Amino acid sequence: MAINRRMVRQRIHRRIRKKVNGTAERPRLTVHFSGRHVYAQAIDDDAGKTLVAASTLQKERAGKASANRETAERIGKSIAEKLREKNIQSVVFDRGGY
Repeated sequence: MAINRRMVRQRIHRRIRKKVNGTAERPRLTVHFSGRHVYAQAIDDDAGKTLVAASTLQKERAGKASANRETAERIGKSIAEKLREKNIQSVVFDRGGY
């Protein structure tokens, strides 16, 4: 069976997810870049819930959609503020196979 790029990334992703687990005190932070938007989530894997999320699709970010470094920094600051409001000081970064 031929191995393509997608299959290799999925294999790496599964290997990482075995080791990276988020809790309520230290959630898993995932970041996804599409061609136009940036999405970030802090996930509690024990409860199976997303604690906070930020993206360029949110109303306060409307009209500023672009997947570049400046936008990623804004989304990072936004999710950091939301995490601080919930008294969460640290996260586990899930690099998602990349």
